[in-house]
Amino acid sequence: MKILVTAKRVPDPETVIKIAADGAGIVTDNVKWVINPFDEIAIEESLRIKEKVAGTEVVLVSIGDKPAQEQLRTGLAMGADRAILVLAGALEPLAVARVLKKLIDSEKPDLVVMGKQAIDDDSNCVGQMLAELLGWPQATFASKVELAGDAKSAKVTREIDGGLETLNVPVPAVVTADLRLNEPRYASLPGIMKARKKELKEIAVADLGVDVAPKVAIVKLETPPKRSGGRKVGSVQELVQMLHNEAKVI
Repeated sequence: MKILVTAKRVPDPETVIKIAADGAGIVTDNVKWVINPFDEIAIEESLRIKEKVAGTEVVLVSIGDKPAQEQLRTGLAMGADRAILVLAGALEPLAVARVLKKLIDSEKPDLVVMGKQAIDDDSNCVGQMLAELLGWPQATFASKVELAGDAKSAKVTREIDGGLETLNVPVPAVVTADLRLNEPRYASLPGIMKARKKELKEIAVADLGVDVAPKVAIVKLETPPKRSGGRKVGSVQELVQMLHNEAKVI
Protein backbone atom coordinates (compact mmCIF):
# COMPACT_ATOMS: atom_id res chain seq x y z
CA MET A 1 0.00 0.00 0.00
CA LYS A 2 1.19 3.52 -0.75
CA ILE A 3 0.01 6.63 1.11
CA LEU A 4 0.74 10.16 -0.09
CA VAL A 5 0.73 12.82 2.62
CA THR A 6 1.06 16.60 2.41
CA ALA A 7 3.47 18.55 4.62
CA LYS A 8 3.11 22.29 4.14
CA ARG A 9 5.62 24.72 5.66
CA VAL A 10 3.85 27.33 7.80
CA PRO A 11 4.76 29.76 10.60
CA ASP A 12 4.70 28.28 14.08
CA PRO A 13 1.23 28.82 15.67
CA GLU A 14 2.98 30.48 18.63
CA THR A 15 4.74 33.01 16.40
CA VAL A 16 3.48 36.59 16.48
CA ILE A 17 2.85 37.50 12.85
CA LYS A 18 3.69 41.04 11.77
CA ILE A 19 2.54 42.67 8.55
CA ALA A 20 5.18 44.37 6.40
CA ALA A 21 5.04 48.16 6.30
CA ASP A 22 3.89 48.17 2.67
CA GLY A 23 1.14 45.63 3.39
CA ALA A 24 2.46 43.31 0.70
CA GLY A 25 3.11 40.35 3.01
CA ILE A 26 4.32 39.26 6.42
CA VAL A 27 7.66 39.93 8.07
CA THR A 28 9.56 36.64 7.97
CA ASP A 29 12.59 37.68 10.03
CA ASN A 30 12.95 35.54 13.16
CA VAL A 31 9.83 33.52 12.28
CA LYS A 32 9.96 29.86 13.26
CA TRP A 33 8.61 27.53 10.57
CA VAL A 34 6.97 24.14 11.19
CA ILE A 35 4.88 21.49 9.48
CA ASN A 36 1.27 22.62 9.25
CA PRO A 37 -0.25 21.08 12.44
CA PHE A 38 -3.11 19.42 10.55
CA ASP A 39 -0.62 17.92 8.07
CA GLU A 40 1.44 16.67 11.01
CA ILE A 41 -1.67 14.84 12.23
CA ALA A 42 -2.09 13.41 8.73
CA ILE A 43 1.51 12.16 8.78
CA GLU A 44 0.96 10.50 12.16
CA GLU A 45 -2.19 8.75 10.93
CA SER A 46 -0.37 7.48 7.86
CA LEU A 47 2.45 6.13 10.02
CA ARG A 48 -0.07 4.31 12.21
CA ILE A 49 -1.56 2.69 9.11
CA LYS A 50 1.96 1.75 8.02
CA GLU A 51 2.55 0.04 11.36
CA LYS A 52 -0.62 -2.04 10.90
CA VAL A 53 -0.35 -2.85 7.19
CA ALA A 54 2.90 -4.54 6.21
CA GLY A 55 4.65 -3.17 3.16
CA THR A 56 3.05 0.27 3.35
CA GLU A 57 5.06 3.18 1.95
CA VAL A 58 4.48 6.73 3.18
CA VAL A 59 5.46 9.47 0.72
CA LEU A 60 5.53 13.12 1.83
CA VAL A 61 4.82 16.01 -0.53
CA SER A 62 5.42 19.71 -0.01
CA ILE A 63 5.05 22.63 -2.40
CA GLY A 64 7.27 25.62 -1.71
CA ASP A 65 10.80 26.97 -1.69
CA LYS A 66 13.95 25.04 -0.79
CA PRO A 67 13.68 25.81 2.96
CA ALA A 68 10.66 23.45 3.01
CA GLN A 69 13.24 20.64 2.98
CA GLU A 70 13.50 21.15 6.73
CA GLN A 71 9.85 20.26 7.31
CA LEU A 72 10.09 17.29 4.97
CA ARG A 73 13.15 16.02 6.86
CA THR A 74 11.12 16.32 10.07
CA GLY A 75 8.38 14.16 8.53
CA LEU A 76 10.98 11.66 7.36
CA ALA A 77 12.42 11.57 10.88
CA MET A 78 8.94 10.75 12.21
CA GLY A 79 8.98 7.64 10.01
CA ALA A 80 7.93 8.51 6.45
CA ASP A 81 9.85 6.68 3.73
CA ARG A 82 10.64 9.37 1.16
CA ALA A 83 9.68 12.90 0.20
CA ILE A 84 8.97 15.08 -2.82
CA LEU A 85 9.43 18.86 -2.85
CA VAL A 86 7.79 20.76 -5.69
CA LEU A 87 9.73 24.00 -6.01
CA ALA A 88 7.25 26.85 -6.38
CA GLY A 89 6.21 30.10 -4.81
CA ALA A 90 2.93 30.59 -2.97
CA LEU A 91 0.14 28.90 -4.92
CA GLU A 92 -3.62 29.25 -4.74
CA PRO A 93 -5.65 26.23 -3.54
CA LEU A 94 -6.75 25.12 -7.02
CA ALA A 95 -3.17 25.28 -8.28
CA VAL A 96 -2.05 23.20 -5.30
CA ALA A 97 -4.74 20.62 -6.07
CA ARG A 98 -3.63 20.47 -9.71
CA VAL A 99 0.01 19.96 -8.72
CA LEU A 100 -0.95 17.21 -6.28
CA LYS A 101 -3.07 15.50 -8.94
CA LYS A 102 -0.11 15.48 -11.30
CA LEU A 103 2.05 13.81 -8.66
CA ILE A 104 -0.70 11.33 -7.79
CA ASP A 105 -1.06 10.38 -11.45
CA SER A 106 2.63 9.49 -11.37
CA GLU A 107 2.92 7.98 -7.88
CA LYS A 108 -0.43 6.13 -7.96
CA PRO A 109 -1.01 6.02 -4.18
CA ASP A 110 -3.84 4.01 -2.65
CA LEU A 111 -4.67 6.75 -0.16
CA VAL A 112 -4.11 10.50 0.11
CA VAL A 113 -4.10 11.90 3.64
CA MET A 114 -3.75 15.61 4.26
CA GLY A 115 -4.60 18.25 6.82
CA LYS A 116 -8.11 19.64 6.53
CA GLN A 117 -6.58 23.11 6.13
CA ALA A 118 -3.34 25.03 6.47
CA ILE A 119 -3.13 27.44 9.37
CA ASP A 120 -1.57 30.23 7.30
CA ASP A 121 -4.50 30.86 4.97
CA ASP A 122 -7.22 28.58 6.44
CA SER A 123 -8.64 27.94 2.97
CA ASN A 124 -9.91 24.42 3.77
CA CYS A 125 -10.58 23.45 0.16
CA VAL A 126 -7.54 21.72 -1.38
CA GLY A 127 -8.63 18.25 -0.25
CA GLN A 128 -12.10 18.72 -1.70
CA MET A 129 -10.75 20.14 -4.96
CA LEU A 130 -8.22 17.32 -5.26
CA ALA A 131 -10.87 14.63 -4.78
CA GLU A 132 -12.99 16.26 -7.50
CA LEU A 133 -10.05 16.44 -9.93
CA LEU A 134 -9.20 12.80 -9.27
CA GLY A 135 -12.78 11.58 -9.28
CA TRP A 136 -12.10 9.88 -5.93
CA PRO A 137 -14.35 9.65 -2.87
CA GLN A 138 -13.48 12.02 -0.04
CA ALA A 139 -13.82 11.94 3.74
CA THR A 140 -13.09 15.36 5.22
CA PHE A 141 -12.65 16.47 8.85
CA ALA A 142 -11.70 12.93 9.91
CA SER A 143 -11.51 12.25 13.65
CA LYS A 144 -11.09 8.47 13.23
CA VAL A 145 -9.88 6.30 10.36
CA GLU A 146 -10.27 2.50 10.29
CA LEU A 147 -8.85 0.71 7.27
CA ALA A 148 -10.57 -2.53 6.28
CA GLY A 149 -8.62 -5.78 6.61
CA ASP A 150 -8.22 -6.08 2.84
CA ALA A 151 -7.23 -2.38 2.59
CA LYS A 152 -9.90 -1.92 -0.09
CA SER A 153 -12.05 0.47 1.93
CA ALA A 154 -11.98 2.64 5.04
CA LYS A 155 -14.49 3.63 7.69
CA VAL A 156 -14.01 7.29 8.53
CA THR A 157 -15.66 9.16 11.38
CA ARG A 158 -15.87 12.84 10.56
CA GLU A 159 -16.82 15.87 12.61
CA ILE A 160 -19.83 17.86 11.39
CA ASP A 161 -21.85 20.71 12.88
CA GLY A 162 -24.44 18.34 14.32
CA GLY A 163 -21.99 15.84 15.84
CA LEU A 164 -20.28 12.90 14.16
CA GLU A 165 -20.86 11.20 10.82
CA THR A 166 -19.42 7.83 9.76
CA LEU A 167 -18.63 7.11 6.11
CA ASN A 168 -17.53 3.96 4.36
CA VAL A 169 -15.35 4.96 1.41
CA PRO A 170 -13.69 2.72 -1.17
CA VAL A 171 -9.95 3.08 -1.66
CA PRO A 172 -8.35 5.01 -3.35
CA ALA A 173 -9.74 8.03 -1.53
CA VAL A 174 -8.81 11.44 -0.13
CA VAL A 175 -8.97 11.86 3.65
CA THR A 176 -8.44 15.19 5.42
CA ALA A 177 -7.39 15.13 9.08
CA ASP A 178 -9.11 17.05 11.85
CA LEU A 179 -7.59 18.09 15.17
CA ARG A 180 -8.84 15.14 17.23
CA LEU A 181 -7.69 12.38 14.87
CA ASN A 182 -4.51 11.67 16.88
CA GLU A 183 -1.55 13.09 18.79
CA PRO A 184 1.54 13.30 16.52
CA ARG A 185 4.71 11.62 17.71
CA TYR A 186 8.05 13.32 18.20
CA ALA A 187 10.92 12.44 15.91
CA SER A 188 13.38 10.16 17.71
CA LEU A 189 17.15 10.60 17.53
CA PRO A 190 17.56 7.41 15.44
CA GLY A 191 14.76 8.66 13.20
CA ILE A 192 16.53 11.98 12.72
CA MET A 193 19.76 10.18 11.77
CA LYS A 194 17.94 7.91 9.30
CA ALA A 195 16.10 10.87 7.75
CA ARG A 196 19.37 12.27 6.43
CA LYS A 197 19.76 9.27 4.14
CA LYS A 198 16.18 9.02 2.93
CA GLU A 199 15.26 10.18 -0.57
CA LEU A 200 14.11 13.78 -0.97
CA LYS A 201 13.35 14.51 -4.59
CA GLU A 202 12.98 18.05 -5.94
CA ILE A 203 10.78 18.89 -8.93
CA ALA A 204 10.37 22.33 -10.52
CA VAL A 205 6.70 23.19 -10.81
CA ALA A 206 7.30 24.26 -14.42
CA ASP A 207 8.30 20.68 -15.28
CA LEU A 208 4.86 19.38 -14.31
CA GLY A 209 3.02 21.24 -17.06
CA VAL A 210 0.34 22.47 -14.66
CA ASP A 211 -1.48 25.81 -14.85
CA VAL A 212 -0.57 27.55 -11.60
CA ALA A 213 -1.25 31.12 -12.70
CA PRO A 214 -2.91 33.08 -9.87
CA LYS A 215 -6.55 34.01 -10.29
CA VAL A 216 -6.74 36.31 -7.25
CA ALA A 217 -4.53 39.28 -6.42
CA ILE A 218 -3.89 40.28 -2.80
CA VAL A 219 -4.17 44.04 -2.73
CA LYS A 220 -3.08 44.63 0.85
CA LEU A 221 -2.71 42.89 4.21
CA GLU A 222 -3.74 44.66 7.42
CA THR A 223 -3.79 43.64 11.06
CA PRO A 224 -7.25 43.73 12.67
CA PRO A 225 -7.98 46.74 14.88
CA LYS A 226 -7.34 46.37 18.58
CA ARG A 227 -10.39 45.64 20.66
CA SER A 228 -11.58 48.45 22.87
CA GLY A 229 -12.29 47.78 26.52
CA GLY A 230 -15.77 46.70 27.58
CA ARG A 231 -18.04 48.69 29.82
CA LYS A 232 -20.97 47.94 32.07
CA VAL A 233 -24.52 49.04 31.39
CA GLY A 234 -27.16 49.82 33.96
CA SER A 235 -30.16 48.22 32.30
CA VAL A 236 -31.42 46.16 29.40
CA GLN A 237 -32.85 49.33 27.86
CA GLU A 238 -29.44 50.99 27.92
CA LEU A 239 -27.87 47.89 26.33
CA VAL A 240 -30.45 47.90 23.53
CA GLN A 241 -29.84 51.58 22.89
CA MET A 242 -26.07 51.05 22.70
CA LEU A 243 -26.43 48.11 20.32
CA HIS A 244 -28.71 50.20 18.13
CA ASN A 245 -27.02 53.61 18.23
CA GLU A 246 -23.33 52.79 18.75
CA ALA A 247 -22.66 49.27 17.61
CA LYS A 248 -25.39 49.51 14.96
CA VAL A 249 -26.01 45.76 15.01
CA ILE A 250 -29.78 45.98 15.60
